[in-house]
Amino acid sequence: MIENKITEFKREYIDDIKYTVVAFANTEGGKIYVGMSNDGSVYGIENTDATMLRITNMIRDAIRPDVTMFTECAVEAIEGKSVVVLTVQRGTARPYYLAGKGIRPEGVYVRQNTSSVPASETAILNMIKETSGDSYENARSINQQLTFEKAKNYFANHNLPFGDQQKRTLNIIGLDGTYTNLGMLLSDQCSHTIKLAVFDGSKKSVFRDRRELSGSLLTQLEDAYSYIDQFNHTRAEFEGLDRIDKRDYPSEALREALLNAITHRDYSFSGSTLISIFDDRIEFVTIGGLVRGLTFDDIMLGISALRNQNLANVFYRLKLIEAYGTGILKINESYAECAVKPQFEATDNAFKITLPNINYIGEHKDVTSTTPLKVIDKSKRQEILLHLAKKQGSIIRKDVEAALKVSQATAILVLRDMVENGLLIKEGSGKHQKYRITE
Repeated sequence: MIENKITEFKREYIDDIKYTVVAFANTEGGKIYVGMSNDGSVYGIENTDATMLRITNMIRDAIRPDVTMFTECAVEAIEGKSVVVLTVQRGTARPYYLAGKGIRPEGVYVRQNTSSVPASETAILNMIKETSGDSYENARSINQQLTFEKAKNYFANHNLPFGDQQKRTLNIIGLDGTYTNLGMLLSDQCSHTIKLAVFDGSKKSVFRDRRELSGSLLTQLEDAYSYIDQFNHTRAEFEGLDRIDKRDYPSEALREALLNAITHRDYSFSGSTLISIFDDRIEFVTIGGLVRGLTFDDIMLGISALRNQNLANVFYRLKLIEAYGTGILKINESYAECAVKPQFEATDNAFKITLPNINYIGEHKDVTSTTPLKVIDKSKRQEILLHLAKKQGSIIRKDVEAALKVSQATAILVLRDMVENGLLIKEGSGKHQKYRITE
């Protein structure tokens, strides 16, 4: 017998055995022989019961998640001497780690040849993905030293319990008893942030103020709304003798845009959520494009596929969200009586909501264009497109983008509006989709 990747010898019990147990559980499993020296000589153990008790207690107290179901301790007679043999199987809740070190290289070990060595961060993340699947919020948090003071107070204010049982029900604590990434997002140690910036005018040239919010997502939600609300001024108009106060932005639209940015972002990326405040608009840019399977038209109709189902469920219980998939519709409804309308744009890796300032005096920037563009009213846009469709026989979306100098998102909305109003007929689908004038 010799030491190798799945075999380790210990002359007597020492506390360092825990490193080997973790390494075996994270790699291919193995056996630890207590009572044998490194060269394979057998020394034996006199008090085998006491040694096995120390080993089982160590496994229970020093290793997380619980790996006891993947270990077995027994006594074998080798060369007429009693040797304690600890068998460790490859665990299903990898990575296993030392309780006092956490899920980081100092606490996670793997087996390489005859040694137990710290795992790299990449190896740790791969183990988490293997055992947790592709769902970021269900995966184990690398940081297990989490506190929940803000979340506890928030739940208490809504008369909701927030003990260990509730944390398990909400998937803040996973099936293996460790905190999930959802737990990390709601904890006081949340690693993601929101960055806010206020600019002079309508360009990103001169900063007036900037702020970066951290802490629990619940803290960031409150702080971000309070900060934005400072710039949501109230302006007075008079109709006869009556004074009518009108805010720059509908409060409902601000609330829904902010909740959308927090609830639907892709937290597997490390970048911050960006909120930019200009004189004529507020922009919310969220990391993470459309959820796979959804189109831009789908979300404009209120169809929702949640990227963070468990986070949305927490917000629903806290009555921050009334129903899934209604945010975009509520934003549009809050601007129904306004001359300016909100804009929505999506790329493969980002989603942007732009709320125009209702009270802004001056020419609104066409936020969907890459260059400054004179605002064209609805009837004028339709006239341009009808003329083009008559000339060409039909038009496609890219014709609209070029003719009006607008983004793909705006072109889709314009075409859909003209179809709904009976001005155009849509033919084909996908790459072959085109529009012609209604006969």
